[in-house]
Amino acid sequence: MASDVKTLEDLGTAMPGAVAAAEPEAPREPVRDALGRSYATGKRKDAVARVWIRPGNGRVTVNGREMDAYFARPVLQMILRQPFQVAGVVDQFDVMATVKGGGLSGQAGAVKHGISKALQIYEPSLRGALKAAGFLTRDARVVERKKYGKRKARRSFQFSKR
Repeated sequence: MASDVKTLEDLGTAMPGAVAAAEPEAPREPVRDALGRSYATGKRKDAVARVWIRPGNGRVTVNGREMDAYFARPVLQMILRQPFQVAGVVDQFDVMATVKGGGLSGQAGAVKHGISKALQIYEPSLRGALKAAGFLTRDARVVERKKYGKRKARRSFQFSKR
């Protein structure tokens, strides 16, 4: 450099565009519709869930049915409750979700992803806890495709020596 820069002010005068980029961004704003709901889309395997959350008493409705009726297995119900437990807002939000595609396990994961995203949109202060738990990251693992000359994705036909 031709001139010696000793302080941050000198750096700001030497490169005005660099200081603007270093300023902290504004805090996130909550996004809510006219009915006080937040919306998010969750995905897992082949399942896609559209999720709306609003303040309530913890009622979860999936495809027009209660969570206990739609996801009969306790493990799937536990998966849906995880975002609320991590964020510390158990029984404070009502959830209305529609989910299509995949099986029950993938659908539960998609609704969990949608609930997590909707919670952080509704209340941005919950983002840190949800992100640390890994609930805002879409699980990209999907079924591997079948290859020609194979019985399944990797399983070969039985080898016969004679």
